[in-house]
Amino acid sequence: MSDEKSGALLLSEQEAHRQLRRAVIASTIGTTIEWYDFFLYSIVTGLVFAKLYFPESDPLVGTLQAFLIYAVGFIARPVGAAIFGHYGDRIGRKATLIVTLLLMGLATFAVGFVPTYSSIGIWGAVLLTALRFIQGVGVGGEWGGSVLMSMEWARTNKHRGLVASWPQFGVPAGLFISNLVVLAVSQFSGSSFATWGWRVPFFLSIILVAIGLYIRLSILETPIFAKLLAENKIEKTPTLEVIRRQPKDILLSALARMVEQAPFYIFTAFIFAYGVKTLGASRDLMLTAVLAAAVLEFFTIPFFGHVSDLIGRKRMYMIGAACAGIFGFIFFAMVDTRNPVLIFAAIVLSLVPHSMLYGPQAALIAESFTGRLRYSGASLGYQLASVIAGGPAPLIATALFAYYRTGYAIAAYIFVCGVVSLVAAWRMGDYTNKDISREYDDARPLGDSGHAARHA
Repeated sequence: MSDEKSGALLLSEQEAHRQLRRAVIASTIGTTIEWYDFFLYSIVTGLVFAKLYFPESDPLVGTLQAFLIYAVGFIARPVGAAIFGHYGDRIGRKATLIVTLLLMGLATFAVGFVPTYSSIGIWGAVLLTALRFIQGVGVGGEWGGSVLMSMEWARTNKHRGLVASWPQFGVPAGLFISNLVVLAVSQFSGSSFATWGWRVPFFLSIILVAIGLYIRLSILETPIFAKLLAENKIEKTPTLEVIRRQPKDILLSALARMVEQAPFYIFTAFIFAYGVKTLGASRDLMLTAVLAAAVLEFFTIPFFGHVSDLIGRKRMYMIGAACAGIFGFIFFAMVDTRNPVLIFAAIVLSLVPHSMLYGPQAALIAESFTGRLRYSGASLGYQLASVIAGGPAPLIATALFAYYRTGYAIAAYIFVCGVVSLVAAWRMGDYTNKDISREYDDARPLGDSGHAARHA
């Protein structure tokens, strides 16, 4: 392991470029697999889990109960961020990413075996909750490592936004594959999908995990972590240290993500329950629309990551926050027409404002933290948003609709998230095209002056 890490410091320019390509591919494929696992659960939750695991509840109450289990995965994500952020800053990015992939994949595979309420009663929901928690821990540690694996291999400061955006590509890719697989198995005749067909995509995840594991084993540790190791600048308790030194950056990162997180899970998870049960749209229409939206993000996420290199990370993000905050009203105006064409268009367009945020977001957050604490700090800031925005969003949307009986109440919630994120992004630092390899040498808390010294 030490030879591998020291070798990362001695690579030729050509070999470094090869390792960058390999790191980007490994990170992107790995995050694709992890997000396939995570999104698969959210899709099936909206389609069948309420009926299978809470059959004695009113349909709307059953949907709320199913989304409560769904939210557990988000509550677990900061736990994963703290655990794997610690080890990512202690033993390296590569080893940590291998563990997160295995944890997530095996938990997802196990979901396919969980008996329903008719077999073991409420224990089916209990098992789902436990596995969803394990999923959340795995994905909570995944993001920080995959972004750093790509970003810390970049040999120039000028393309960090684009390079860091590629692991973000795993989100639409995972969304696409999970929706495609569910769409395929939903074609089973009669009640086959509800009785056993929904389990097939969970079983298939084990194949993807094997592929991802093979790829991740082939990459080297990043040069920045190798340099930290060589200079003996590894923190003993990085998670506690980053909370002590950079609490403001953690909080601002989480708040800045609210308008990216909440609308995304409303538009890609809650919309299945809302579209099929409330609007009377077909399940296949909803799945196909989300598929098309995911394909569009294949191009828009790296595009806006690249634009952030040109106009500045913070400026790009603030433009995205404003657009996302307003789009909720347009979205519900379109879907509430019950016109299949407008429903399809609304879902596809909904992920464009998301891309404006998600493209530059990885670099914006990761650049805010010093290298020796970057895995822990970026992961905590990123995953805290899962608790305050991502996980509660479908629950809040369901509750708002149940009370007000209009999608515009949900749009107002999205707008509030937009205002909060816009202010948070405005307060964040912008390190576009600046050197992020320098480290602090003093033992004092960083604060604003520490930031200035670190990035001078």
